[in-house]
Amino acid sequence: MLIRKSISRALAIIAVGFLTSCITTTTGGFLTDVSDERAISDYVQLALAYYDAGDMIGARRHVGNVMAIDDNNSEIHMVLALIFQREGDIDLADENFRRAIRLNGENSRARNNYAVMLFSQERFPEAITQLEQVVNNTDYEGRAVAFESLGRTALRVNRISDAQRAFERALQLNSNLYIASLELALLHFGQQDFASARAVFQSYLTTAQFNDIPHSPRALLAGIQIEGHFNNQKIVDDFTLILRTLFQSSPEYQAYQRLDDAL
Repeated sequence: MLIRKSISRALAIIAVGFLTSCITTTTGGFLTDVSDERAISDYVQLALAYYDAGDMIGARRHVGNVMAIDDNNSEIHMVLALIFQREGDIDLADENFRRAIRLNGENSRARNNYAVMLFSQERFPEAITQLEQVVNNTDYEGRAVAFESLGRTALRVNRISDAQRAFERALQLNSNLYIASLELALLHFGQQDFASARAVFQSYLTTAQFNDIPHSPRALLAGIQIEGHFNNQKIVDDFTLILRTLFQSSPEYQAYQRLDDAL
């Protein structure tokens, strides 16, 4: 009982100071001892709190606490994979992500985090496989963002129709996903569906402005092209100035120059 209270007290202290966002939901394991199950849940949250705070030593300590109780817990292998990934041990991260998924095929958080790593390594088909599993889980709270990620990954392997469907589903679930809005607007523009491109781009602008999100070079070029088609000179001039001033070395600025020379 004393240990149990100490864990809970430590969890409360860490959570106040460190827990900011990201990975906080656990999937648990197949334990019959209720006190062990609760201890595992607390230790996982502590590991995540230290991970989010950038303290890998503290995170590993609580990973070890879980392993001492149940070394077949899916969630803690996901946390260990995240630690290995941050430390640059990609093979070990890969191994632990796959083990987390083997232990619990319904662990969509592990699949999603694994897909993020696979995307960063340009292992796009593998990332798509994981994300397709994630978006099929209607109970997963990050499903909208997973659809957005699926769309972005599909674009990298030129699966345009799949990407478009994924972005549409992402926005259906959460209309405030600005990356999905931007990418869908570009897809519509490429298909010469200019009215749809502008409508979705306006949604992007609204979300970006509300959340004070700076425009990327990709968004600036999109605005120049889409709004330029509708002769909205103010946005064209504003976006051109930002692109020219801040992003002259970007591929988007080079594309703008080629576009400008062709006019």
